Amino acid sequence: MTRPRVLLLVLFTGLPVFGLVRAEGHTLGRMAWVILGTALAGAASSTLNAYLERDTDARMARTQRRPLPAAAVQPGHALAIGLGLTVLSTLLLWWVGGAFAAGVGLATILFYVLVYTIWLKPRTPQNIVIGGAAGSTAPLIAEAALSGQLTWASWVLFLIVFLWTPPHFWALAIYRKEEYAAAGFPMMPSVVGNASTRRQSLVYAILLLLTTLTPVPLGMLSMFYGAVALLAGGWFAWRVYVSMRADDPQVDYAVFRDSIRYLFLLFGAMLLDLAVAAALHG
Repeated sequence: MTRPRVLLLVLFTGLPVFGLVRAEGHTLGRMAWVILGTALAGAASSTLNAYLERDTDARMARTQRRPLPAAAVQPGHALAIGLGLTVLSTLLLWWVGGAFAAGVGLATILFYVLVYTIWLKPRTPQNIVIGGAAGSTAPLIAEAALSGQLTWASWVLFLIVFLWTPPHFWALAIYRKEEYAAAGFPMMPSVVGNASTRRQSLVYAILLLLTTLTPVPLGMLSMFYGAVALLAGGWFAWRVYVSMRADDPQVDYAVFRDSIRYLFLLFGAMLLDLAVAAALHG
């Protein structure tokens, strides 16, 4: 119910903040508590989402073996776990980072559950565009907990994940188009068609590429990262373009998988850049 593989990716996008933000009490122990608080917030969001979507999950081959539709966990227990994780994550982030950090974490959970799951997802094909903000907040939570404020550093990382989400998820939505339609979700491919969805994905991929380059002129990262971002972003945009020409859901599924590799590569380059800079400057 907590979707640990997705959670691992979310947490990974927050790690560069620890090298970008300079704050008092910036210790390994404090970093570990911030990561745990962020993980618990993500787990709470996923568990409450699983509780609310248990019936639609049962109608999709991709999700019907999850604990709730498979009757491995009772709905009441899932709700209690989700609410418990919400309380625990909020208290932990408050303890380690103060009220502002706790507020950012709690807002993430509420946005994902109330705005995305209940309101956007069953009503508009723009659900993943707007709702993607909830999956992009790990950098914001980390900086709020470390310094009590939000600067360009965390907002740039937030925007990168936000722009990455549509081409990532729409590729899967094309591949699973019939399943999402059977579940009653108005996903972009079902509303505007596969071709239009792929064209929009390419626009987001290009915007993503341009955004990933901004940390260099902003002085956040070096040209090493910039080179990786340019090459990796160009490759990902090319993969989306190939899916447009191929018009084959199997190719879209490959784009979905490539998007995950791309994000790990991009943020891995950030971490390596920051590690080398820290070593060179003592």
